[in-house]
Amino acid sequence: MDQRSSLLDQLRIERSDETAPRSRKAVWWSVGIATVAAVGVATWVVAMPRGVPIKVATAALAPADVVAAPSSILDASGYVVARRQATVSAKITGKVVAVAIEDGQRVERGEVMARLDDTNAQAAVAQARAELEQSKANLIASEVALTNAGPTFQRNEMQFMRAVISAQSFDTAKTAFDASRTSRDVAARAVDVAAARLGLAERNLDDTVVRAPFSGIVTVKAAQEGEMVSPISAGGGFTRTGIGTIVDMRSLEVEVDVSENFINRVHAEQPASVKLNAYPDWSIPARVVAIIPTAERAKATVKVRVAFDAGDPRVLPEMGARVAFLSDANGSASAAGGGASSTQRALLVPEGAVQRNGDTGVVFVVADGSVEKRTVRLGERSAAGQIVLSGLTPGTRVAIGDFARLTDGTAVKIEN
Repeated sequence: MDQRSSLLDQLRIERSDETAPRSRKAVWWSVGIATVAAVGVATWVVAMPRGVPIKVATAALAPADVVAAPSSILDASGYVVARRQATVSAKITGKVVAVAIEDGQRVERGEVMARLDDTNAQAAVAQARAELEQSKANLIASEVALTNAGPTFQRNEMQFMRAVISAQSFDTAKTAFDASRTSRDVAARAVDVAAARLGLAERNLDDTVVRAPFSGIVTVKAAQEGEMVSPISAGGGFTRTGIGTIVDMRSLEVEVDVSENFINRVHAEQPASVKLNAYPDWSIPARVVAIIPTAERAKATVKVRVAFDAGDPRVLPEMGARVAFLSDANGSASAAGGGASSTQRALLVPEGAVQRNGDTGVVFVVADGSVEKRTVRLGERSAAGQIVLSGLTPGTRVAIGDFARLTDGTAVKIEN
């Protein structure tokens, strides 16, 4: 046991008095460094600015030449329609041998759209022309006979006056002369009849050519070569009733249904603004053409026609549209409608301050270090910025920044 204890004593590590103070000193140094670092981080966090960084713009009155459009007193939805549209068909039944139109093609008045088989019509024209020539020959023969009968009748008349021939002989000569003259008149009328028959045959031949009744755009190509077309065969077998549909793009207008409760706000020649669903940011000047003088009982609405002030190739038939009926040019709304809004001065803000959605938009108003989400009514865009019709007052500060990070009440940090 003594030997084992001796060996264990040899293996024991003896710690000197200097080691312990050195270890405690290193620990205190580590704690001090960590404390200083923590204080620095806390100081930086406290001093760091809070809020989403934004820039600020001020809503100001637009220049005098930038004026909001007359205010809307009524909105209604409808569709673009063509007042002049036709499905062009042939006047006769026949087989199509050529079609000269395609969808989307522009055609002018009188332009050939299709041709039908004209072999029978050509034969009828040739027959009528031959009959006319025969009638003219018969007229010539009757005129020759009348010319020859004239001197004979005059000689017999003189002889009868001198009592050279009997009354019976004179009557026979007179009858022959009258017959020749009547034959000439009948032959002349036969020429007129033959000429009319030729004109009819030529008209039938011309009917084998289908022409555009007015200038416009082909929206539907209905017939193909080899098909039969007929104007009186609707729903009958495989026979077509039309060659194609033409729309006069200059006749496009908007038809809207206005509730009969508000129809008193609309009148003829009233200014309006049309926005197509396909182009929600495009405001098209328009005017009321007519109010159809009848109401639809099922929907309690009255149909109103609205015409564009100027045509545009972007406007197409059957497009959805929204019409804003505006106050009169003098600033007063229709007296019957009870509206009192006048032409108002526009406010102007930078385009970057507005999230636009058609006629309306969203802005974030800056106040007390945060933002307030607000919906505004928008007008046109101008070179100076976005026109705001309502929802803001002059001097209101609006945010310009990352709208995805902004919500109602978000804290913000204003940057220069």
